[in-house]
Amino acid sequence: MSTTYEIVSKVIKERRSIFPASYIKKEIPVELINQILETANYAPTHKLTEPWRFVVIRKAGLAKLGEELVRLYKALVTPQQFLQKKYDSFAEKTSQADCIIAINMQVSGKIPEWEELAAVACAVQNMAITAESLKVGAYWSSPPLIDDLGDFLKLKENEKCIGLFYMGYHNEKPWEPNRGPIAEKVSWIEE
Repeated sequence: MSTTYEIVSKVIKERRSIFPASYIKKEIPVELINQILETANYAPTHKLTEPWRFVVIRKAGLAKLGEELVRLYKALVTPQQFLQKKYDSFAEKTSQADCIIAINMQVSGKIPEWEELAAVACAVQNMAITAESLKVGAYWSSPPLIDDLGDFLKLKENEKCIGLFYMGYHNEKPWEPNRGPIAEKVSWIEE
């Protein structure tokens, strides 16, 4: 029988970003989406501000998000910067996902904003690990257009979007992580 550490370590080490192009057409049950979101709620949070806020986008909402991203890209990018491939990718990626969760942060003003951002990032890590354990592919995207999604997402004045969490079932085979040894990234002070 595996220990809790062995199980958790295995899931963490197997977690990968699975991109929308790899998703298959299979609906993620709402119960699983709720399980993924529930674990986000247990992230560390200084002064218990719990700054994470999420908007779940599914079904027809995915096409609406794709249309909004395309509209924003066309409106905000100069003709010199415009890339047709990028423009086309927004609608394509949203149509490939079964569910997209907008990752939002509520700024409390009680603590430095970076601490609330760190708490939201921890919440998303919990979601990614949970998705992996449920065999749901996931990918955190943060295109510059997220700064302009406030109206679409109906965000409050003290909230901001910091990313889109794409999810879908997939048939990707596990692959080895590309990480250098931890010993090269750690120093110790013992005296």
